[in-house]
Amino acid sequence: GAPPVPRAHGREGAWLVLDRVTQGRPGREAALRFGRELAGLHAAGAPAFGAPPPGGPVEAFIGLAPMRNVTGDDWPAWYAEHRVLPYLRRAVDAATMDAGEAAVVERVCARLPELAGPAEPPARLHGDLWSGNVLWGADGRVQVIDPAAHGGHRETDLAMLALFGCPLLDAVLAGYQEVAPLAEGWRERVGVHQLFPLLVHAVLFGRGYAGQALDAARSALSR
Repeated sequence: GAPPVPRAHGREGAWLVLDRVTQGRPGREAALRFGRELAGLHAAGAPAFGAPPPGGPVEAFIGLAPMRNVTGDDWPAWYAEHRVLPYLRRAVDAATMDAGEAAVVERVCARLPELAGPAEPPARLHGDLWSGNVLWGADGRVQVIDPAAHGGHRETDLAMLALFGCPLLDAVLAGYQEVAPLAEGWRERVGVHQLFPLLVHAVLFGRGYAGQALDAARSALSR
């Protein structure tokens, strides 16, 4: 019930050899199906927040940034410690963000228990679900590539789709909600979940994403 992925045939050095996906145009039926299948992926669950896939590494990556799959059983505490603060510290060390800006993000982390919404069990996340990793196949199926898979909060994948402009996102969300309705207030929590990918991008690509992370943090604190 999860989105299909291209079959891996092997690797050599930094290259990974996958089946080629002949791409087509995004369509509403494919988007609805993708939403339902993404809900299926999340429903597969994980042993803990931060848990890697079976046999997966603790020392992993999201894009070119290191990502540690350290486990926890409390999402707000785990998300702050292992998905927000490590990249915030790196951004400050690189002078991409200053101490005053970092303090705004730290205030979000301190308030995460009240900002996180109802507690949910760990979901199996794709983990790097921006539009470039969503392939609209010519066969009418959506396939996903290049995961940073770990156990997390399902709203994080959806927030990343929104952040980087997934086509037909309204239909993707409609299909998702058919299978696994989101908790009340999820739209107000999108900025909280976008902090992680925005800070990763600030570390990798610089100041522009740091400003977006700061905006997301301020929006979360305004609730």
